[in-house]
This record gives sequence, C-alpha cells and structure tokens, in this order.
Amino acid sequence: MPGQKLKEICPMSDFFKRKRITVTGGAGFLGTYLVQQLKSAGAENIFIPKIDDYDLVNMNDVRKMYEDSRPDIVIHLAAVVGGIGANQRNPGKFFYNNLMMGVQLIEIGRQFGLGKFVALGTICCYPKFTPVPFKEENFWNGYPEETNAPYGLAKKMLLVQSQAYRQQYGFNSIFLMPVNLYGPGDNFDPESSHIIPAIIKKCVDAIRANKDEIVVWGTGEATREFLYVEDAAEAILLATESYNKPEPVNIGAGFEISIKDLVGLIAKITGFEGKITWDHTKPDGQPRRSLDTSLALREFGFKAKTSFATGLKKTIDWYIGKNK
Repeated sequence: MPGQKLKEICPMSDFFKRKRITVTGGAGFLGTYLVQQLKSAGAENIFIPKIDDYDLVNMNDVRKMYEDSRPDIVIHLAAVVGGIGANQRNPGKFFYNNLMMGVQLIEIGRQFGLGKFVALGTICCYPKFTPVPFKEENFWNGYPEETNAPYGLAKKMLLVQSQAYRQQYGFNSIFLMPVNLYGPGDNFDPESSHIIPAIIKKCVDAIRANKDEIVVWGTGEATREFLYVEDAAEAILLATESYNKPEPVNIGAGFEISIKDLVGLIAKITGFEGKITWDHTKPDGQPRRSLDTSLALREFGFKAKTSFATGLKKTIDWYIGKNK
C-alpha cells in the first residue's frame, strides 16, 4: 500500500461512523487497505487485534479480544495462507488454524451478541472441476483441488457455521469468496507467496542478476482470475453495509487468464526477455478458476474497477521501488 493513493469509498449513509468495528488481520495485506477505506467511509472506532496480544486459534484469547473491543461488527480477514507449495508443506496447519480461528470467532461473537460477522472465504472452497465461470449454486458439487483442499475446506466450514447460526440463533453472518488478490504491499516471500508476486520477484531478480532464464511451476495451462486488493476492500465494505443473507457471494473481477499468458505479461512489463522454463514435475493446482460475479453486483452493487494491466503495473512499480 505505501505510495498508493486509495479510492474513496462514498457510502450512501453514515453506517460505519457509529459502529465499533474489529478487523482481524487488519495489519495485513488486504487489511491495511480495508482499514484505510473504513476510515474514509467515516469509521471512527476500529480495533485491530495484534497477533502478539491475541492468538485467535486460542479460545481464551478470542474471548479476551471480544471483551477488549466490544465490537458491533467483526470483519474476519486473518488467515494462514500461501501458494501451492506452502499448502503442500503445511496442510495440517492451514486446516487447523483457519478452522479454529473462524469457528471460535463466530461462536464467541454469538455469545457476545455481535451484530454482524463478515467471514472471508476463498475461491479454493470450490470443487476442483467446477464449471467456468464458477457460480455460487455449484459450491457443493464436488471436492476441492487436492493441493489446497485442507485450507479450502476449513474456510468452507465457516459458511456451514454461518448458515446454521443464522437458522438457530438469528446470528447475522455473511460469507464472501474472493479470488486471488494482488497489489502493492503483497507478500513476496518465495516460500509462501502466491503466483503474481512470485513471478514478479523471479523476473526482477533475474534482470538484476543478468540471468537469462526463470523456472515456473507446472505447465502454464491452468487458468486463474485475479482481483486488485483495493477493489477487494471496496467489495467487503459494500457487503458489510448492505448484504445480510445466508448465501455465499463471489468477489472477483470476472475474467480468466492462463498462467502461461500471465507469466508472459509480467515478463513483458518487467522487461525480462530471457527464457521461461516450465517445471512439469510441479503441480498446476486447480485446472481453471474464474468467477461469476453477477450476484455481488445485484446484491450490493460491486463491480471491479481496476484493469488487470493497470493493477499489475502498479504492483510491479511498487515492488521495484521498494527493492532498489
């Protein structure tokens, strides 16, 4: 986010001004943008639990967080995430930590009489062979792609819990499913980063080291959809203010690009002109990913505004500027 001017959110009301809002993961990549947009929307009481003070996998710390913040709304962004490699190395951790954080935040929120819980799911919740574009009605028609199934299923259970708690307790919990995010401030650690920052780093590092080759996992045939982080923050705020239904909602930009074309585009923007070698011994992950975003448009008026080329250029410029 440094050096980036954020879009102003102009809500139709002063909805956020009078609310006490807790944002888990509020100091993270997406959280930083969301908190800034909350402030622009008039929010005056935002609580960001720090990991040193509250281990959200621990029930006692979750309870303490609620006691300290007394929120009207919880927006749950905190998660243990990573690319294919990180998911393969840590399936147990990704399952347990993500499940326990969400389940306990919802349960203690119910006990505290929380007004609204906004749960962030993931496109990894969808079945491996979901027809493209992914529609919310196909959410349960199969098992997730194996390399990230533990993570996807942990997040998926938060929808089950949200719907069960709405039915039994009248608890207002909504479930949003964003595609892969990207933008300035993303995680560029090669051990845990997603595809866009990973490839940007490979290209920039290769140019600086005068290397004429980069190696990329898989075949390049898989497809993905990406959403600029600033647009994702706007979607979450719109849903927080206006959406109060049990059905999950896709949050995306509504396009599909192959990994091969993505890598070529990043190479072109960064100026890398060397060879791109595909490591076929590594997995592609889910064969295709692209969302039907019509429900988000109908229910709370969200449509992504940032073009992919513009978003990539901003992300690359930020990374180069930060690593001169």
